[in-house]
Amino acid sequence: MRTPTPESSCDVSADRDTTGRRKRTQPISSGKRVTPQDRDLLWFRKIHEHGPLPSSFLLQYAKDTHRSEKRAKERLTDLFNEDNTPHGGPYLARPPQQFRTIDSRYNQLIYDLTPAGEKALKSAGFWSERSAARSGPWLHGFMVSCITASVELAALDRNNIEFIPQSQLLERADAELRFPTRITDLATKRQYEKNLIPDALFGLKYQTSEGSRYRCFLVEADRATEPATSKNFNRKSWQRSLLQYEQYVGRGLYREHLKLKSPMLVLSVVTDPKRLDQVLRIVPRYAPTIQSLLLFQSWEDFGPVFRPPRPNTELLGRAWERAEISSFRIDQA
Repeated sequence: MRTPTPESSCDVSADRDTTGRRKRTQPISSGKRVTPQDRDLLWFRKIHEHGPLPSSFLLQYAKDTHRSEKRAKERLTDLFNEDNTPHGGPYLARPPQQFRTIDSRYNQLIYDLTPAGEKALKSAGFWSERSAARSGPWLHGFMVSCITASVELAALDRNNIEFIPQSQLLERADAELRFPTRITDLATKRQYEKNLIPDALFGLKYQTSEGSRYRCFLVEADRATEPATSKNFNRKSWQRSLLQYEQYVGRGLYREHLKLKSPMLVLSVVTDPKRLDQVLRIVPRYAPTIQSLLLFQSWEDFGPVFRPPRPNTELLGRAWERAEISSFRIDQA
């Protein structure tokens, strides 16, 4: 029996795990030629529109065109590993942050675009400068991606609701997703000018017996990393955000900014029901005129113990809570 040399042992361990499979954390090309197909471009587009997405989301997007989940997962693996492509490298990356969790090897994989994936989208004419561009902590941006993609996937299963992505709305308005607001500290009466930068924007088109109707939505994802209230207006807090939305939505400033006639609602997703109660208590004080337009749900998958979630169709199909008034369903026109 041949005894492996130290060099050969290192080579194997660098490329493969203990079962002989390629490692999940780094691409290992076999030399196989990979050219983007229609399904691949669909995946690239959805990642570009929303941000990094788990494999379960990508498989759900392709369920009506390719019914073999096993083959789809194998294709995702090729798009991650193989660098023999027309665009100079692998098309998909696996963000390293997903592997910094307990038992990450048992989690589904999360994918993002590489420069080669971006080139493929641009050459196919699917690139938009106004698609999702997340800033700040990676996990926060990933949560936002899962929120908007969950709503779109749920809408795809309805024959009367169409999802309108952020890029389409911003391109139509020739605008960026930021707006300067002037707010007043209720305690000191001092005024501040702060940019309002929602986490995301999307629209829904409803087909009704009376024709098409529209609503637009701003998204806030909360992982309890900022305080509910703060005396320091230079620090982001729910207090400051509510005052800003009171101006931007309550006074209809979004209509000129985004060139919209449709109503605007704010969807806030938090990771803990207790946090939800805390925020709901301060809404009447800081955003009294738009209580009916501020909608809340909790999604505990993004709490202290992180695990990549599956699509949350309840974001469309379940009622959203509001402060001091009855809940509201966004799947009904």
